[in-house]
Amino acid sequence: MARRRELAAIRAAKARKRRRRRKRIRAAIIFIETFILIMLMGTAYVMAKYDKFQRVDIDKDNIEVNEGITLEGYTTVALFGGDSREGQLEEGTHADTIIIVSIDNESKEIRMASIYRDTLLKQMNDTYRKANNAYFVGGPEEAINMLNKNLDLDIEDYATVDFKAMSDVVDLMGGIEITVTDAEARMMNKYIGETAKAADKEAKELEGAGTYTLDGPQAVTYSRLRKLEGGDYKRTERQREVIKKLFEKVTSTDLATINKIIDTVFPQVSTSFSLKKIIGLSSALMDYKLGENAGFPFEKADGITYPEAGDVVVAQGLAENVKELHEFLYPNETVEEVSDTVQMISEEITLETGVTRPAELDAEPEEDSEGTGEDVDSDNDNDETGGSSYADGGTETGDDSGNTGRPYADTADAKFVEE
Repeated sequence: MARRRELAAIRAAKARKRRRRRKRIRAAIIFIETFILIMLMGTAYVMAKYDKFQRVDIDKDNIEVNEGITLEGYTTVALFGGDSREGQLEEGTHADTIIIVSIDNESKEIRMASIYRDTLLKQMNDTYRKANNAYFVGGPEEAINMLNKNLDLDIEDYATVDFKAMSDVVDLMGGIEITVTDAEARMMNKYIGETAKAADKEAKELEGAGTYTLDGPQAVTYSRLRKLEGGDYKRTERQREVIKKLFEKVTSTDLATINKIIDTVFPQVSTSFSLKKIIGLSSALMDYKLGENAGFPFEKADGITYPEAGDVVVAQGLAENVKELHEFLYPNETVEEVSDTVQMISEEITLETGVTRPAELDAEPEEDSEGTGEDVDSDNDNDETGGSSYADGGTETGDDSGNTGRPYADTADAKFVEE
């Protein structure tokens, strides 16, 4: 009798175990089905929004990459900021903002490096011009090839926006918090009217130095300031600060706001990204984290006048600067020597401009009195403000990109692109 009760208890326990197992299996199946459904819905959502882009097909066979360049484990993208007020984002537009973005495919860390628009680089027709010349002459494809050629990169895709798009994003996100100096506030008030008019928005002036929640026109004006201490170097720093603030907000915002941003801003974006790549990148949106940012070239000479290009920024040793750029953008990559192409361009720039690389830039850092090994010469750091400033009332000498000697006028109707 006792034996029968024991067997019955065992059978009952086994039955309960089977029921629990079936419940777990059903729960797992429901979870998987729900996950697949969400993924399908997300894919369908992205597909539905994809046609809002100004899509530009770039033939990958036309993209040039220097021999021996392989940047495995990273996705590198070019971001361009155009100065068009009519939504023109192709050739004929001055890309005054050029940012190289590297994405670590494993850690999802994003790093940004601004290429100063006046940097003297070799164009695809073998002439030397400012970096922003390539986009004006041949649009994004020409600009990508120029960046790959001069910087040993393997960029295949890009995105371009004009400043109205940035203004719309900032407003849809409820503004971004930025601390401005008194000089920045005065200069912003001087040009806010034009920016707001181009974006079809209201112009709101600042009261002076302080921390503000900047609206769209204010944020765009702030990011485009140039006639202040630091000139274009400081301007690129402001641009990356605005992008950082927007990134922090986007990754924590609600779907409804993101939907509004997509519907409003995507039509103002020109990109070569395929639907497959966009789905791949967007699927890990919440995993991305913004890392360090910098300006290129790291070591530079400015105020150099070059025939057909005007005042330019010259890398003090392009090859050495490119190597530093790779160390910055690709921290997990083993940085070898630059390609023969970049080495040749570096030597040509030195011959063309007479700008050489000071020996102290490559010297071993001297130890201070505490023996920390820090470089005593603080003038040789990578502070992108560079101690440089563009004088008010100066003139930007033209080149064949269409930068045809437009003055940095102090008049109320001065074109803001020059700021």
